[in-house]
Amino acid sequence: MAVASPQCVFRARGLTKVYTLGEVQVHALRGIDLELYAGELVVLLGPSGSGKSTLLNILGGLDTPSGGEVYYLERNLSAADEDELTRFRRDHVGFVFQFYNLIPSLTARENVAAVTEIARAPMQPEQALRLVGLGERLDHFPAQLSGGEQQRVAIARAIAKNPAVLLCDEPTGALDSHTGVIVLEALEKVNRELGTLTVLITHNAGIAAMADRVIRLSDGRIVDQQRNADKCAARELSW
Repeated sequence: MAVASPQCVFRARGLTKVYTLGEVQVHALRGIDLELYAGELVVLLGPSGSGKSTLLNILGGLDTPSGGEVYYLERNLSAADEDELTRFRRDHVGFVFQFYNLIPSLTARENVAAVTEIARAPMQPEQALRLVGLGERLDHFPAQLSGGEQQRVAIARAIAKNPAVLLCDEPTGALDSHTGVIVLEALEKVNRELGTLTVLITHNAGIAAMADRVIRLSDGRIVDQQRNADKCAARELSW
């Protein structure tokens, strides 16, 4: 019996991005061809300035390309207007950034609920927080939580709207390695249990071992792609 191929969630062809800073043009992306599939955990690896964040922002509908095309399923994001991109972000994408951006006056539960109130088919805030190991911290405020716990609240907030895609920009960048591994375990669990396409960008090569696929960028280009035949569990990582 043939095994069905995974669904292609994103398809980019010839993607470019040029920023104009005064009289200087900065080529952030220089012809990216890329396919990302449902259920994958993908690490985008590369130094600062390699184009990782620009690529992630275009995939997430936070930015638009200067040239080329990017499709989400059959939807051409590169031809979408701002209203369409807003709906795309709201309905299909969860974001996790290096800094947690929690509302200080709201509890963990309330921070997550702020997103579920506008989502089409959300999970309960309590369910999302339990999924990232914070079932006992529902009514704690950000100031009462460690950095790693705050980042896990941010992950719970991102996944509570049941997105098809989770985009993570340096989610462990502000954390020590021990706390970072706990956060990566939460992302690993979300990917495994919800089947969410998870794209994680980092300059930390040690994190690449937990990915299904590692895509290396340099100077706005993809310079290497490889699959991990023997994926490492997040708890086994160190850097």
